Amino acid sequence: MTSNPPDPVHSESEDHKWDINVPNHPTRADSPEYVAARKQMIELAANTTGLIYGSAPFQDHHGSALWLKDAQGWFLVRNLAGIEWSAQFCADPAKVDLLRQNAKRLYDLLAPEIKQELDPNGLLDTPIQDAAGVAKWTDSIFNAGVPLQQSFHIGVLPQGGAQGAQASAAATDDLQGGQDSAPDTDGAQGAQASTPTADQQPAATDQQPTADQQPAAASQQPAATSQQPAATSQQPAATSQQPATTAASAVSQEPGGVHHYPTPIVDIQLFKYDDFQLWVTDAQGNPAAVAPVGARGSGNASVHVLFATPGSELDAQKQAAESANTPLVLGPDHPLSQQAFTNQQ
Repeated sequence: MTSNPPDPVHSESEDHKWDINVPNHPTRADSPEYVAARKQMIELAANTTGLIYGSAPFQDHHGSALWLKDAQGWFLVRNLAGIEWSAQFCADPAKVDLLRQNAKRLYDLLAPEIKQELDPNGLLDTPIQDAAGVAKWTDSIFNAGVPLQQSFHIGVLPQGGAQGAQASAAATDDLQGGQDSAPDTDGAQGAQASTPTADQQPAATDQQPTADQQPAAASQQPAATSQQPAATSQQPAATSQQPATTAASAVSQEPGGVHHYPTPIVDIQLFKYDDFQLWVTDAQGNPAAVAPVGARGSGNASVHVLFATPGSELDAQKQAAESANTPLVLGPDHPLSQQAFTNQQ
């Protein structure tokens, strides 16, 4: 990104409750590297099959994209970590250079013309030693080239008592500015997304992203479902306080975006059965995420609460259970369990 005079100290936040400290940095503007990377990503994604991050039009996510090519064409893998635009200002060049070295080792295994096509200026062969080098890497095709469907990128689920009404998807910094929210003159595809999978309906198109919110589903962290308990007997006492929420009130199957929900939860949307309701609605009207505790067809209809909206009553129950080293498991008659399996009944 290009640099304008630094702004005063600031924080970043949204109506969707979050607040982080960010080092002072120049006002964001699209750098030549970013503009080129976004255009290249759109072209590569258009000729790629098997992407699970949704359908075009895409937003480009700073999520560590490594584009490869074989006899079947272009395909995408991911580096060890992605760097969001504002995160570059606390990035240690020596650590960022480890990402470059990792990518270089991979591309050195491929036909030279592939590396040349993606990196005609030799970024992969240039050690990252200062802030300028970090900035170039951050906005390069090797970091900012992950194609995400809009709702999977910045989607926010409806919220109730814990955090108020539907949250805005426009953050005050990393999610502002940028050109990925509207079509570019070079044919780049903008923010209004089409349906990615049967259970991932597009989020509202007024949730405009920013340059930095580009494709790429969250880093591929292990799914939270690995933490599922084996038995329904581990139900904490809090489960006796069953809310009045019914299966019919489950939140819609619009995906939660990688910018708003934990990656281990968000990634479940990409591989779960279409008829399982990952996102459910608690008694206060807030989104929660649950997973089965038994294999499909086992007849076990209890669920493990993987995510609860911060500040909600369900979140308090989850924290109480986990502080006792016990997962929050809800029995088959609990309204959230009924929501989760409503399409399998």
